[in-house]
Amino acid sequence: MNRRVRRKLARRGQEKIDFPELGECLTLDERGIVDWTRLPDDTVLQLFSCLNYRDRASLSSTCRTWRTLGVSPSLWQVLDLRPHKCDSDAAVALAPRCRNLKKLRFRGAESADAIIQLQAKSLCEISGDYCRKITDATLSVIAARHESLESLQLGPDFCERISSDAIKAIAICCPQLRRLRLSGIREVDGDAINALARHCRNLMDIGLIDCLNVDELALGNVLSLRFLSVAGTTNMKWSLALQNWSKLPNLMGLDVSRTDIIPNAVLRLFSSSPSLKILCALYCPALEQDASFVSNNNHKGKLLLSFFTDIFKEVASLFADTTNKERNVFMEWRNLKTKDRKMDDVMNWLEWILSHSLLRIAESNPQGLDNFWLSQGAYLLLSLMRSAQEEVQERAATGLATFVVIDDENASIHSGRAEAVMRDGGIGLLLNLARSWREGLQTEAAKAIANLSVNANVAKAVAEEGGISILANLARSMNRLVAEEAAGGLWNLSVGEEHKAAIAEAGGVKALVDLIFKWSVTGGEGVLERAAGALANLAADDKCSMEVATVGGVHALVKLAQNCKSEGVQEQAARALANLAAHGDSNSNNAAVGQEAGALEALVQLTRSPHDGVRQEAAGALWNLSFDDRNREAIAAAGGVEALVALAHSCANASPGLQERAAGALWGLSVSEANSIAIGREGGVAPLIALARSDAEDVHETAAGALWNLAFNPGNAFRIVEEGGVPALVHLCSSSVSKMARFMAALALSYMFDGRMDEVALVGTSSDSTSKSVNLDGARRMALKNIEAFILAFSDPQAFSAAAASSAPAPLTQVTESARIHEAGHLRCSGAEIGRFVTMLRNSSSILKACAAFALLQFTIPGGRHAQHHVRLLQNTGASRILRAAAAAASAPIEAKIFARIVLRNLEHHHIESSN
Repeated sequence: MNRRVRRKLARRGQEKIDFPELGECLTLDERGIVDWTRLPDDTVLQLFSCLNYRDRASLSSTCRTWRTLGVSPSLWQVLDLRPHKCDSDAAVALAPRCRNLKKLRFRGAESADAIIQLQAKSLCEISGDYCRKITDATLSVIAARHESLESLQLGPDFCERISSDAIKAIAICCPQLRRLRLSGIREVDGDAINALARHCRNLMDIGLIDCLNVDELALGNVLSLRFLSVAGTTNMKWSLALQNWSKLPNLMGLDVSRTDIIPNAVLRLFSSSPSLKILCALYCPALEQDASFVSNNNHKGKLLLSFFTDIFKEVASLFADTTNKERNVFMEWRNLKTKDRKMDDVMNWLEWILSHSLLRIAESNPQGLDNFWLSQGAYLLLSLMRSAQEEVQERAATGLATFVVIDDENASIHSGRAEAVMRDGGIGLLLNLARSWREGLQTEAAKAIANLSVNANVAKAVAEEGGISILANLARSMNRLVAEEAAGGLWNLSVGEEHKAAIAEAGGVKALVDLIFKWSVTGGEGVLERAAGALANLAADDKCSMEVATVGGVHALVKLAQNCKSEGVQEQAARALANLAAHGDSNSNNAAVGQEAGALEALVQLTRSPHDGVRQEAAGALWNLSFDDRNREAIAAAGGVEALVALAHSCANASPGLQERAAGALWGLSVSEANSIAIGREGGVAPLIALARSDAEDVHETAAGALWNLAFNPGNAFRIVEEGGVPALVHLCSSSVSKMARFMAALALSYMFDGRMDEVALVGTSSDSTSKSVNLDGARRMALKNIEAFILAFSDPQAFSAAAASSAPAPLTQVTESARIHEAGHLRCSGAEIGRFVTMLRNSSSILKACAAFALLQFTIPGGRHAQHHVRLLQNTGASRILRAAAAAASAPIEAKIFARIVLRNLEHHHIESSN
């Protein structure tokens, strides 16, 4: 063996101190090297037994000695095939190791077909799920090849293709059968059950769960029966069942949960069945709605487990000493030093049926159960999670993941239930299960942690108890289901800002990116969607977004956007790219996304998706990317103008989010004059006007921004007039609750009627050379009237009078604060736009003069994001002289004068600041 581990040494002066102590079984050479091959075989086997199959195989490949030990029969008595794709070839390869196999778990029809190739003739227990496609033929062959079978469980999903014929085959082939639990059989007839009674003399536990029809009479013939569950089974003839089941001499436990059993049937059963000890009747509406039955505590010495009884107290009554231990009855039983086999059978059966029924009830999420879940249901699930039965643990964890969910589509959970789990110590318990080497437990525990973490208080508890590191480690799992649920947990934890840094520190960002690379080829839509969703949340943080890019996240997400056909994956990949590109100048991710090969083309293509969520996120990504000059032109070259105009046309009845992003992407592209002209020619004006009429503030504000940019071009300005855009902009200018929408609408109108459109109006713009009939004079009057009203809305006459009468700075400061639109500080104008406002200061219209001065005031206020940029542009155009003339003009309105003085003061402030 080549791999060695060096002993840790610490120096204190010249003295060497060894730690930890090494056992006598290990020898060291003169360099202090431990040779692990000299470990005793039983120690190595113990280490192997604590590993999953992948790690076991990996370790076995390190040397010949461990390869031999890795196939030891003691390591292959239990096999869980659920995480693996097990076809016939895989089963044949495993067969030499499975000769002593005792217990097998599998998933799906393909694995079921392959089981017979394992040649595990000593197999005692088989448990399968996702069994909808398993047929009678497959199940009959499995039974015929495993005559020593003692336990067969298929469920909890329905076995739709299995009939009574397969049950008869099981009865004939498996005479040692002790436990048979099947879910969702359409009909279990008398011949099948009588075959079980004849051939399986040790059959003590039957579960015919969620079946359509069961022969009640025949069940009375299985005299060895001790435990019977017909939970969820319909069409039961209770009178016939009572007559026959009460005669079963050994029947101790009966589960009728989720059935239509009536109070009279329960009372007759209690009085007529001397052997019956426990009746489980969870969610039986006929019982729960009968007030007299609910209040009747005389159960003839029998235990009744239901929503209206104290389940812990009822179970505790099975034991002699129940003092102050009722809530912990399951734990007390597990810790008993003296074991009673019959009692163990009862408690194991109780754990199984309770975990099964609670999960089924949580899945259906019926109304009116809050009191049950809060008072005992949540604690029951937590108690069952400590079970020694792995299946019970898994179902209990799945139950916790399920019962908190109110609306899966909108990721809405019940806060009271989630916090009840947290108060009862559930977070630590789930995290311990997530640390298990058993991948089934890891999957279900991670799923529960993910769902519970939607609640902010639970998310905080998960983080404080080390859950982020655990989930980051699980996200590296080779098991797709484990990685998927872990990624879901990181997705939910990354929703807020509190845990993003911790996820990055735990290596979660790289783990999520690696997940995309790992599963994008073989396919795993669930894990890819969750990984992309978590990265999208993390990318909203500046530092995390840089790490996403550093570890290859841009490439991974672009590949998803290009190649994956799943709606959910496409949406989250586009959202992640949008967030990566949303940080402006604070990092280089915007440019990096645009420069990634195929990124812009993929996003443009996604805007044509039939799914609104995908189109929305793709348009949002293009909007953010359009803030970069090179990206803006590259998007247009990739067909972005045509795609986004088509999107704007098609989203008239779409969600406000999609409408906003469609308008926003066109706004971003229209910063370029060439793109602006292209948008106009492609017919982009009309849909933007329609969006400007939206009642949603974000939508009409964004549309106003796009129309403002388009109106800079005289041809587009006339198109806006032709398409009826003036009334829409006037309405925004006068009525929107958004100051920014009103401001940009006013600026668009000022562009349209500052005189540059007049020449275009003479020839028109329509492609058929016939312009639509427009009344330009009426439109101009309407526009100027509303621009004036907009300016006056920010003008306090007293403050203006004080500023006009004084050269002191205080009055000007007061006017500035009254007129300031804070969001306008985020707008960035080109030199041509600033030059146009400067030119407008000399326009013959006093209203347009005031509007131009008001706009320049907004763009130069100290502290604005682009104020210094705008000041430099004004200085380059020699605007100070024109501003001074405007401030001193006798014929100019007082608003134009005062605003011009404020702009001059802003220029002076920036000059002094840059000098210092």
